[in-house]
Amino acid sequence: MRVTGRLVFAVIVAFASLGAMSEQRPDQAAGVQEIRIGNIVPYSGPLSEFGAIGKAEAAYFDMINDRGGINGRKVRFITRDDNSDPTAALDLTRDLVEKDDVHLMFGSFGTPGNLATRWYLNERKVPQLFVASGDEELSQAKAFPWTMGWQPPFRSEGRIYANYIQAYYPHRKIVVLWQNDQFGRMLFKGIEQGLGDLNRLVLVDIAFDIDDEHLEGHVSILKRAGAEIFVFLGVPSTAAKVIKLAASLRWHPVFIVNDASASIANAMAPAGLENSAGVISAAFLKDPSDPAWKDDPAMKDWFAFMDKYHQVESTNNSAALYGYAAAEALTQVLKQCGDDLSRENIMRQAASLRDYHPTVALPSIRMNTSPDNYLPIKQMRLVQFDGRSWQPFGAVIETAFTEGAAR
Repeated sequence: MRVTGRLVFAVIVAFASLGAMSEQRPDQAAGVQEIRIGNIVPYSGPLSEFGAIGKAEAAYFDMINDRGGINGRKVRFITRDDNSDPTAALDLTRDLVEKDDVHLMFGSFGTPGNLATRWYLNERKVPQLFVASGDEELSQAKAFPWTMGWQPPFRSEGRIYANYIQAYYPHRKIVVLWQNDQFGRMLFKGIEQGLGDLNRLVLVDIAFDIDDEHLEGHVSILKRAGAEIFVFLGVPSTAAKVIKLAASLRWHPVFIVNDASASIANAMAPAGLENSAGVISAAFLKDPSDPAWKDDPAMKDWFAFMDKYHQVESTNNSAALYGYAAAEALTQVLKQCGDDLSRENIMRQAASLRDYHPTVALPSIRMNTSPDNYLPIKQMRLVQFDGRSWQPFGAVIETAFTEGAAR
């Protein structure tokens, strides 16, 4: 059985700029006095909770500039709002390249917008680095040599959950609630591929829209299916509602949520810590709201950064930490560029990372790239929420799994 929610088409294009705007267009590619970085993020619209990524990146580069910049050059980070509209993303990207003369695009959010701009950026030979999407289509080194991902692929993450189910709950019945977009679809596809012939155990999957008003009905249908495992694939705000709804129905299945929703501050706490106890996920970054990291030196640096450069209501936002980690990785790439800031060298250095560890990544998580490998992070850890903290279990997992076998 499959139920598909209402399709929502965003038609509002927001052109607000949250970063400094370039006043000139210098022509030189090397020897310049500033590094111009373009970025597209949804600061408004249905996915605006991920605007925290761009805001944290802007604050990170403010910190870098206060410390003298990168190799003596200040960073001009120009970030704009596409309202999650791929057409707006393409128009804004053209402006950043042709009017603001950015050296590269970095960390733009979402699969549709990045796919919409990929052809243009590759044709112009402009680096499209560390895109904020786990779609493997954005890490095709041979077909699109100017586009590189950053985080573990969504499909591989889905296969991790499938393998977990196979190992710990063989032959148990499963239901899935997945976000009706490319993000949710690829996660769910990974689960299907990982389960292989065991897909017969998936009794019901329901696709929901980001502003779906029928979550209570969806959860009720899933409960009545009689499954023992509930997989949720979506954003933190929806995860919180779904966990709370399941508890209100006195339904306590094995609960699995995807990494993007595995935030104590943004999902587990709003759902109720007691309701969230036992939730399983996979992670590659530390959760800033997890007390397990309170004495961790890297997280102390994170909180000091937030206090000084990014004063917001909460310092526990996982999306903001994601932006911080990605900006830290880009800074490493630009440091490796030395005095050669040509686009070709920026791409060359991005494709030559060796065991680089973002400070806020989980222990043993490393970034590795090559001209043939545009998937910088391919490792995750399974974690379980104990009502207070995420507890890792098992080994670090390389996410390049094969499809599930029949049993």
